[in-house]
Parts: sequence; structure tokens; C-alpha cells
Amino acid sequence: MLITNVRPWGGDAADLELREGMIAAVHPAGAAVGVAHGAGETVDGRGRIALPAFTDVHVHLDSTRIGLPFREHTASPGVWNMMRNDRENWRDTPVPYTEVVAGTLERMIARGTTRVRSYAQIDVDCKLERFEAVLAAKERFAHAADVEVMAFPQAGLLLEDGTVPLIEEALRAGATTVGGIDPCQLDRDPVRHLDIVFGLAVKYGVDVDIHLHEPGHMGVFSTELVFERTRALGMQGRVSLSHAYDLANVHPDVTARLVEQMAELDVAWATVAPASGGTQFDLAGMTDAGIRVGLGEDGQRDYWSPYGNCDMLDRTWQLAFTHRLRKDPLIEHCAAIATIGGASIMDRTVQRLTSPDDRPGLAPGDRADIVLVDGETITSTIMDRGTDRTVIHDGRLVADKLAVLPNPVP
Repeated sequence: MLITNVRPWGGDAADLELREGMIAAVHPAGAAVGVAHGAGETVDGRGRIALPAFTDVHVHLDSTRIGLPFREHTASPGVWNMMRNDRENWRDTPVPYTEVVAGTLERMIARGTTRVRSYAQIDVDCKLERFEAVLAAKERFAHAADVEVMAFPQAGLLLEDGTVPLIEEALRAGATTVGGIDPCQLDRDPVRHLDIVFGLAVKYGVDVDIHLHEPGHMGVFSTELVFERTRALGMQGRVSLSHAYDLANVHPDVTARLVEQMAELDVAWATVAPASGGTQFDLAGMTDAGIRVGLGEDGQRDYWSPYGNCDMLDRTWQLAFTHRLRKDPLIEHCAAIATIGGASIMDRTVQRLTSPDDRPGLAPGDRADIVLVDGETITSTIMDRGTDRTVIHDGRLVADKLAVLPNPVP
């Protein structure tokens, strides 16, 4: 494939030559007209900005009402109350549940996301039904996106008998990450909770992701237990914290110590850019420290929240807005987090961000996962969030004009 007249990371116009799923060369605009590329197609970039395709490292594909009639929010506050409300309502859809899940993934791909790490709730109510729906969506759109599925105990591991065997069954069935959630506040037995999570991770050779909503020093305590196990089991680079926002709201010296340990143990951080009245993590500082930071959309207009629209460009705007960023380089850094930052969490061979000024992912030798978007600059693109988008996955055109294309013949 040849992509003509695009501006990688908003820079000078160029032609991108793609071969075997990789970026083979970057030519000055117009210089690649005579490049022999066999029977490959040519895509006219029309002067649009080229970015690495988006990576969503924190989405609940199994918890979605995208494509369904809008519904009044009925949940009470709190993780357990939200979970119960979801449990009571998620089966009640006017179209088959599996189609709702697949339709959400399709909408994400059409808007430029080609790497996805999705949670799949597993508990004694749904058993593996939601997990299997996410697996089915993954298989249906395997030509257009890489999807990792996490076995996630949304209702805790210890509160209901039978949860742990179901988590283990999902790991045998193909889950590549095992999740944990609020070891102190929800299960009220952090040692046992984390022993189970890390024990399963070691047994099945999978990654760990810990959902952490816990406040203040309770969250610090759980985090230090996570660090302790990461170090003892040699799982550096295979653990991530999701949310964990209140770790930035304790004493600055404590926050600094935690950030230092995250960097030392290569523990990644996934944020969904929530509104917060407190202190936010310093995105640039975390990247400077060597921490892999990724972005996700969380639930998509589901029983937890009416927010979410499957558009990572929209969530990139939210990341910049909630962190009160105004300078262009820092807003552009949010785009780097939403693309390559998350990719480096899912795939440790991806070049990680080492500075807030890094703009990797579009050089010869990089994987040809690209989204073309309209805009004057990266910052204006994030502010305007235009819809003229073309999506490339593994060197093949998979979506255009906000529609996923049929599975192309290799």
C-alpha cells in the first residue's frame, strides 16, 4: 500500500510506503509516485494528519449500550451498587447481547482504534457469558484490530463462592490478563485477594491489571502490596494499575515514592481521564520517569454511566482537559499516550515514550497501524475531533468514513 500526501504527526507532507504490515519507507510527498508496489492499493491522504492508530487499554466491551436506545441512569453510587445495577439490567437489550458487544468494537475501529484491551466481567451471575461475547467480537473483527481480553472479577474474588474457578476457566479459554479490584475496600482481604490474582498470573503466564478506586492511604497500602508481589515474582513489566487516581492526592513525598517504585518495577498506568477535583498525576513527569502510560474509554454509555462514545480522539481531548493542559506540546503528548503509550502496555516490543516530546510510531520499521484525521495541527485535531478518518491495520485499509470495511482478502 502507498499512502500519499499525509503529514506524520502533523509535520511535513509525506508518502508512506507500506509492506508486509510494516512502514517500509517514508518519502517526501510526491516522491513515491513511481514506487513499484505491485498490486497494492494507493490511499490519497489529502493532506490529513497521520497518527499511529489509537490504543484503548481500558474498555469494558462487555458493559455497553452503544447502538441501543438511550436509558436513564438508575444506579446508586459505589462500586458494589453500580455492579448490582449492571447485573440486574445487562441482559435486557432489544437486540442480541453479542451484537451489542460486537457493534461497540466495530464503532471503535471505525474511529481509529486498532489495539484494544477489554475487560470481561466474570462472576457467579454471568459466569463466562460476557467473556465469551467479548471473545466472539474479537474473532469477528480480527482482521481490523488486536483485542486482548481480561478475566475481570468486577464483583470481587471473595464475596461470592465460585468466582475464582470461573476466572481460572476463562484463563484456560484464552484470557491474556487477570484482573483484580479494590483488594481492601471490596473484598476486605487484600493479602488473599492479591495472592489469588498473582498466583493465577504465574500459573497461566498472563499479565495482571489491578482496578484501584481506593482512597488515600488505603490505596497506597494496596499498591505497595502489588509492588511487593511484582518484585517477589519477577513480574516487572507485566503489571498495570488502572485508575489509582487517589495515589496523587496523598502527601507529595508519598506520591513521589510510588511513582519511583512504578518506574523501578515497570508497572504501567492506565487512565480513563476522569473529572477530578483533586490533584492529578503529572503526565509528563510520569513519562519522564519511564512509566508506560495508556488511555482508555472505560464503560461505553452503559449501566455505570451515560458517558462514552467509542472515540479515542474524544477521550484524548478529555485527557488534556481534565489535566488542565494548554500548551501544544503537552496536548500532543496526550495523543502520544492515546496511541503509542497504550500500545507499549499491550506489546512490550513497541517503542515506549521516554519523553513528553516523543512522537514515535510512524518511522520505517514501525507497524503499519495508522489513522488519518483532518486538522491543521495535532492540537487542533484534538480540539475539533473531525470525522474524516481512514484507518489502516497491519498495512491494510480496514475503515473509512467512520465505517469498518469488509474483511479484505490478504
